[in-house]
Amino acid sequence: MTQAAWDNAKNILCVRLDTIGDVIMTTPAMRALKASQPERRITLLTSSAGSVVAPLISELDDLIIYDSPWLKATAPRKDSSLEYEMIERLRQANFDAAVIFTVYSQNPLPSAFLCYMAGIPLRLAHCHENPYQLLTDWVKDPEPDQFTRHEVRRQLDLVASVGSEIADQRMSLQVPEVAQTRVLQLLQELNINLERPWIVIHPGATALSRRYPPEHFAIVADQLVQRYGIPVIFTGTEPEQELIASIRQDMNAPSHALVGCLDLGELTALLNVAPLLISNNTGPVHIAAAVGTPVVDLYALTNPQHTPWEVPNRVLFHDVPCRICYKSICPEGHYHCLRLVEPETVVNAALELLQAGQHGYCVGATVAIAPSFTQPLTTHSQLLEVV
Repeated sequence: MTQAAWDNAKNILCVRLDTIGDVIMTTPAMRALKASQPERRITLLTSSAGSVVAPLISELDDLIIYDSPWLKATAPRKDSSLEYEMIERLRQANFDAAVIFTVYSQNPLPSAFLCYMAGIPLRLAHCHENPYQLLTDWVKDPEPDQFTRHEVRRQLDLVASVGSEIADQRMSLQVPEVAQTRVLQLLQELNINLERPWIVIHPGATALSRRYPPEHFAIVADQLVQRYGIPVIFTGTEPEQELIASIRQDMNAPSHALVGCLDLGELTALLNVAPLLISNNTGPVHIAAAVGTPVVDLYALTNPQHTPWEVPNRVLFHDVPCRICYKSICPEGHYHCLRLVEPETVVNAALELLQAGQHGYCVGATVAIAPSFTQPLTTHSQLLEVV
């Protein structure tokens, strides 16, 4: 299609059928679409899991929830009646264009077919194979054969191909005022001094392969509290209560927990005021990056695209021959890419980021970090050069 057709598209469907972190990493691309045409209306089509972050995304005008059968997290169902219903719903919305956002290991064509059947005239996506009529505009997918980009960069490049670019490429989330008020009250109840350093630790992750050992988290937290006097607050979802309770029981120092009692807006508010987050590679990393909070990211080498984007960070891992496995459970059974990261390395990275931050904290120590972890890593090539 011509550039003029995209320039005139005012009602755009953004398809991102993944979960919270993936949706957040698409916010710069959606903002670019919105900014390039002042009268544009942006609707997000996403999964039930991804939809919970939609109220925090200011670029969105509407939301459609759809759990597609071509994503692994979707529960099996008896027939395709929901697909026919979705096609009709999309048809009635009279979209001018659809942009299909996928990671390079996903096939965009099922989503493209849905949009084709709904009569959406412009359809854009990365694609490895020739989509013929299913996509009116397609970018031959260079990943992973030629290179691998950060997920944010991938989606920005996609919308740039139809003329939507933006100078501010940071991820973005709105912090609800009511959530901010409640979080400040909770911090006051925990006697957290906002003028002094404190740290949020998020030890959970959906995939076992992306979890730093609980006993290591306990050592990290103990050292931060006992040696440096830095309070720690653990966060997590309701199913992670037992995990976090076990970590706190292994500690000798006192700690705080806000587990299962924060909604997503409140977690975003907490990370917005936190000086630092220590976390596995999971959704809160991207929430923190979206609100500008530095991150120590315990990054399992399962995939290369999801490091913290455009915030001060330290990406910690132990190099392994089996890197980039894309597995939820370690195929080798040893989990060495995280298990062999020493707790002292995590503590040092946290102290370095606190000292380098804009909060004016003094943690009473000059920290020496191993050379492998001295630079923020945001691309696959950087990650591979450093290890």
